[in-house]
Amino acid sequence: MFCHHCGTQVGQGAQFCPNCGQAVGPEGALGAAVQTLWTPPVGVHSQTGRWIGEAWGIVKNDLGAYVLLAIVFTIISGAVPIILQGPMIAGFHIYTMRKLENRPAELADLFKGFNFFVPTLVATILIGLLTALGTLACIIPGLVIAAMYKFTYLFIIDKRMDFWPAMQASHSIVKQDYFGFTMFLLALVGINLLGVLCCIIGIFVTIPITYVAITVAYHELVGFDPATAAAL
Repeated sequence: MFCHHCGTQVGQGAQFCPNCGQAVGPEGALGAAVQTLWTPPVGVHSQTGRWIGEAWGIVKNDLGAYVLLAIVFTIISGAVPIILQGPMIAGFHIYTMRKLENRPAELADLFKGFNFFVPTLVATILIGLLTALGTLACIIPGLVIAAMYKFTYLFIIDKRMDFWPAMQASHSIVKQDYFGFTMFLLALVGINLLGVLCCIIGIFVTIPITYVAITVAYHELVGFDPATAAAL
């Protein structure tokens, strides 16, 4: 399990986080939140246009900050591909979670994803491998697999899940509308291609739209854990 306060992985049976000292055991309020079983919602359907529209509104209202985040994200993720990608994606989600919760958000939030370094790294590797294998099997399976796991990082951050339960939780959402969520993924890919075509600079606007749209979708379908929202 993971501490709801700082995200540090904590051994089973521990009552306090070794990093920040917060209570995480069965008697601690934060520990109780970590151990609560998550039940997926039913009747889920993708709302691609609305989620992307809301994402554009959020990015537009904080454009300078999001462009800066995208630049830093691109530089750091590109410096050590794969290894740093997961934590940086998590950080992007954390920044947007704070925005959606009407909390102050700052550039430093981008680096809070490193509190979840191990699960996000393993998730990145597994998702990449599964997507590559699916792509070899006639491309379409690869797209579906990529769509299946788009919410993985948010489950790691928000529900303090380890990489595999987070991937399963993401799948439990997407499997209710494989076609719709695959179209959601393709729409996001298309937006980023447009960003590249706009003298490449446009990618620093479309990258934020991508991750904000995923966060908006998660917020609507799953909802943020109150204990996590308070700790971020």
